[in-house]
Amino acid sequence: MAWRGLHISNPARLTHRRRQIVVAPDDGDEELTFPVEDVAWVILDTPQISISGSLLSALAENGVAMIVPDAKHHPAGVLISFHQHHAQSAIAHAQIGMSAPLQKRLWQRIVKAKIENQAAVLRAIGNDHAQALSAMASRVGSGDPGNLEAQAARAYWPRLFEDFRRHDETRENGLLNYGYAVVRAAIARACAASGLLPAFGIHHKSRTNPFNLVDDLIEPFRPSVDRLAQKRANETEGTELDVDDRRHMAGILGESVSIGEERLTILAATEAVAVSLVRAIEGRDAGLLSTPALPLARRT
Repeated sequence: MAWRGLHISNPARLTHRRRQIVVAPDDGDEELTFPVEDVAWVILDTPQISISGSLLSALAENGVAMIVPDAKHHPAGVLISFHQHHAQSAIAHAQIGMSAPLQKRLWQRIVKAKIENQAAVLRAIGNDHAQALSAMASRVGSGDPGNLEAQAARAYWPRLFEDFRRHDETRENGLLNYGYAVVRAAIARACAASGLLPAFGIHHKSRTNPFNLVDDLIEPFRPSVDRLAQKRANETEGTELDVDDRRHMAGILGESVSIGEERLTILAATEAVAVSLVRAIEGRDAGLLSTPALPLARRT
């Protein structure tokens, strides 16, 4: 099972040789090699990368998500596998044919898990509003008709960051956006590996978004990113993201969450969530969707 990620921030040439990813730095340093089967994701954190067609093919065939940046080092796109699951057609038809009541129950579960995890983040940093968020999570109805997701967000963000606005161009938002993009790529990878079509969402329905389903499933994972970003912002100084910040946030996939009684990395949890969604839409699991929960943390 793939378990590691590569974050490449220096100019290099990437090729494929004997089932290995070969990284040849432009500065003449020694080549590095990594078995393709061990790698789950690759982040190209510099535009000064050349990559062979053979490696692109090997990454796609092995389900490796590759994230590419824009000129500001922000994740701009992702390469994922397509049609790799043996039951792709059957799963896709079941997904597209999901009933409205099922979609509403799934969204209820997603929103409830997200708010519970936001409460866990506030609890971990010693904020007393955590209990109010937990109570809010318990009131989420089928389809979230009361839009408690938005109500929770209004209570959550001011308590996580001081004088914070989610869409301002700040270092905090940069940390968040980078972490979200990495988790988004991992979920897209997991969906493709499970035979799901990322464009067909549960709640998100935009005709212009090829990752509606990914943007549904990421919601309970966001608080894990929030916590990592909040710790990074508190422990280091600066006004803009640097390579160490980006590398730190790329490590989000190695952070731990719980699904039921099992402790998993976020990377493994994305796979478990996608598999559980397939069971739910095929009617094979009355428990519906598995969702990640933040482990109990010591207050800081």
